Amino acid sequence: MAERVAIVGAGVSGLTCGVVLAERGFHTAIFAKEIGQQTTSGAAAAIWFPYDAQPAEKVIPWALETYKALIDLTRDPRSGVSMIDLRQFSRTGEIQIPDWAIPLGGSVIPSKVENGAAGEAATWTARPEAERTGRERIKRREFTSGYAITVPLTDTTIYLDYLAARLLRAGGTINGEVCFEKLEDVDRDFDLVINCAGIGARELVRDTDLEPHRGQVVIVPRVEDLSCAIVCDDAPLMYAIPRTNDCVFGGTNDLSSDLAADPATTNRIIAECSRVLNIERPNVLAARVGLRPFRKSGVRLEREKLRDGRIVIHNYGHGGSGFTLSWGCAREVRDIATL
Repeated sequence: MAERVAIVGAGVSGLTCGVVLAERGFHTAIFAKEIGQQTTSGAAAAIWFPYDAQPAEKVIPWALETYKALIDLTRDPRSGVSMIDLRQFSRTGEIQIPDWAIPLGGSVIPSKVENGAAGEAATWTARPEAERTGRERIKRREFTSGYAITVPLTDTTIYLDYLAARLLRAGGTINGEVCFEKLEDVDRDFDLVINCAGIGARELVRDTDLEPHRGQVVIVPRVEDLSCAIVCDDAPLMYAIPRTNDCVFGGTNDLSSDLAADPATTNRIIAECSRVLNIERPNVLAARVGLRPFRKSGVRLEREKLRDGRIVIHNYGHGGSGFTLSWGCAREVRDIATL
């Protein structure tokens, strides 16, 4: 079994692998160009939900393993992990509850509100208008159907630091501003390399299957009465996810490598979320962009030999499901490392 492990990448996948391996007794070091809030993970809304990743037969088991791990972390107030009611809506037709969501308590939101206004579409509280006050509603007729499920939410402003601190307590190290042209450039003192480079793996290992799915979000102050997450994947993509100290509005999912926040996109996101939530336009605290590492042939989690004879375990291509797959994939990396 390898003793010294180098992890390339300091996003949620790299940090989680680091925690799992360091707590297993490996001498673990993370190397990355960017760390903490500067990573793609720092720009994520980070609600648990399998999104923009494949194949389903692997993604769902990894996601469910992570679901259990994150529920355990809700018991630690330092983690920044909590449970939230997610309302997934459709603007067209009848939305289907995924098979994996039913055992987790997924339930249909009625398309019509009983005893409410005639022909009124369901609100995100699914309560008749007479029982709602203030901003506890979305615009009428906005969605045709939806379902609700309670899922973990990781507040990235807290959670990434939590993972880093846990890794350091276990004896690991984190090294920023480090770039490798190829995995063989990792110091030979490390006998095992874990590739968690995300979209960076496109250049690092010349993986042309990777493509950048650009996601732009806008951070706004907390929205009064918004205690659940609102998501609609139909065009235009929109989501509003309340966190401890703010709220994440989104979003985009475009094929692009542009990391600059586009002011026009910021305005569109704010306008659409405000319209759907039926609120006044909030102040913009920040706009962030991250590149989801979508891999057309599916998540790559496998063992391979480097040209110098060392072993590398690849763990990248999670698309928009980095947080959702993090613990399931990290534990499989550990299992492979201990073979």
